[in-house]
Amino acid sequence: MSLTWHASPQRAALPIGDPTTGEVRIPVALYDLDVLQAEVPLVLSRTEAEALRDRLDVLLSGTLAPVPAGGTR
Repeated sequence: MSLTWHASPQRAALPIGDPTTGEVRIPVALYDLDVLQAEVPLVLSRTEAEALRDRLDVLLSGTLAPVPAGGTR
């Protein structure tokens, strides 16, 4: 897999939640370097969406050390 691929939230598109199932759809744009390849929804269960939110809260609070450039996940 190429290391030049990345995903970004689609501009002017908001996540959509299904109150019945708890499913969350986050519109994302997929890029290879800076060339748009596709726009797709990232579909998460309620549990996955909550875990992502919690992890982002920790990251944004500055308590999580960032992965160095070129590092493995």
